[in-house]
Amino acid sequence: MEQPQEETTVRFAPLAGILSGPIFTRARDIMAANFNELLDRSEDPARMIRMIIVEMEETLVEIRATAARSIADIKEMRRAMSRLEEIGANWGDKASLALEKGREDLARAALVEKQKANEMADGLSAEIAGIEEVLRGYEEDIARLQAKLSEARARQASIANRIESAMTRARTSEVLHGGRTQDAFARFELLERRADLAEGYAEALGLTGPKSLEEEIAELKAADTVDAELEELKAALAGRR
Repeated sequence: MEQPQEETTVRFAPLAGILSGPIFTRARDIMAANFNELLDRSEDPARMIRMIIVEMEETLVEIRATAARSIADIKEMRRAMSRLEEIGANWGDKASLALEKGREDLARAALVEKQKANEMADGLSAEIAGIEEVLRGYEEDIARLQAKLSEARARQASIANRIESAMTRARTSEVLHGGRTQDAFARFELLERRADLAEGYAEALGLTGPKSLEEEIAELKAADTVDAELEELKAALAGRR
């Protein structure tokens, strides 16, 4: 009886390749980062926090992609392990058949092949366990990175609010204390003095006797001019605010 041949070689990328990539260095650096220290040392905290957020988002995408590849590898390894177990069982059956036929040499050779298949299946099982442990680490890293990302986004919103508040205060201060506002109030005071003089003049005329028709019309025109200019100034000041 000829010795049957079956393929028992299955190869996968070593587990060390999964653990040695730069993605893990980046993830560890980000999770160990002290945001307060980074922002305090930065001349542009808003830009710094944007860069941190982009870096974390990219790292999260890479970790998830790596985790997806690892899950796919595990599925393929399990299929290969199942095939190896079937091959090992098949070699065991062939060893029994060879021994029944008095071919101890073939039975021994079949048992050697069975042992090879079983050892490879055991190796895959161990590697699957190692990758599953790495995946659990992925889950922890993803959770920690997401927490850091939430913190960074909250800090970004806080910085944006502080910048907007500072700009609003600056604009308000400019309106209240700027030269244009001061000039407007000075003109208000001048117009008020003119109004006081006009009223005083009118009162003085009232003491000397009744006003002529021309005087009353002139006073109305003067009052209209002052009122119109006063309203114009009020509208201009309201527009600046």
